[in-house]
Amino acid sequence: MLWILLGLATCCTAFMILLYPVIMVGAPSTAAVRIPKGATERNVTDTLTKYFGEGYTSKVMRLVRLRNIDFSKRHGYYVIEEGDNALSTMRKLTSGSQTPVRITINGFRSLDLLIDKASLKMEFPADSLRAALADESLMAEYGLKTSEAMALFVDDTYDMFWTMSPREFISRIGENYRKIWNEENVRKAAVLGVTPAQVMIVASITDEETNASQEKGDIGRLYINRLHKNMRLQADPTVRFALGDFTIKRVTKADLKTASPYNTYLHDGLPPGPIRTTSAATVRSILDSKPHDYIYMCAKEDFSGTHNFATSYEEHLRNASRYQEALDRRGITR
Repeated sequence: MLWILLGLATCCTAFMILLYPVIMVGAPSTAAVRIPKGATERNVTDTLTKYFGEGYTSKVMRLVRLRNIDFSKRHGYYVIEEGDNALSTMRKLTSGSQTPVRITINGFRSLDLLIDKASLKMEFPADSLRAALADESLMAEYGLKTSEAMALFVDDTYDMFWTMSPREFISRIGENYRKIWNEENVRKAAVLGVTPAQVMIVASITDEETNASQEKGDIGRLYINRLHKNMRLQADPTVRFALGDFTIKRVTKADLKTASPYNTYLHDGLPPGPIRTTSAATVRSILDSKPHDYIYMCAKEDFSGTHNFATSYEEHLRNASRYQEALDRRGITR
């Protein structure tokens, strides 16, 4: 019994000395650790010390040395959670199992802004992603022109690896785009007499016209009706995009003369590309919309965010007059 008790005491002592620090002591906080290409053990040690202090870092690095890991081949993005013990942190950093980076695309009105925001979470610089999106052959793989590149970024949340190249990043984004543009939806677009890229542009204008999901299909089809009648779209959101100011509530006659290929009051057909990122829901609402003969629309005078639709110019003028009077009553001039 004495020898048994002595053995247990020895085991407990060994556990406290050797294993307790690496199993029972957790990280003091949560932090994202980035290991760049060509990193050395010193680089990793300094980074861990910055976030977790010398005590916790020394425990992790002692375990790392037992595995004889070359960190120059383990670059990546790893989130260490508060409470993670030294053993689990060592395994995470040395296994190469990166923590995905979450990127949310939601109503971006500028491709440059989208690129800048996304690249902040990735290893590659913004200019490299910008260059990839300007590659005509790459965009052609998705049936898009370079001016239509924003169409590729469907509103959604994407999990990426920090170490992805710009082309790998685009490929991941493109997976969602291709899911939306399956054979059935391509066929639906063809029935409407438009291409997937054209639907994405119409959807982007539609999203700027209203937040009311119940009328997005009607608005999208209205613009398609105008296209087929060779009428200019005359969409106010395209003027706001051309001006770079989406806060404008009242588009003036001077605004309508803004020189830009995106100004659909001056130019026939669709603008060169989307004026914002759009959602799969908006695309579906247009593809599944019921036929109608509307070719005019005007915001309702009750400022509900919905619209009055018309099939004749005379009816449209009456709708527009009521809205202009409502703007005047509220003193809205811009």
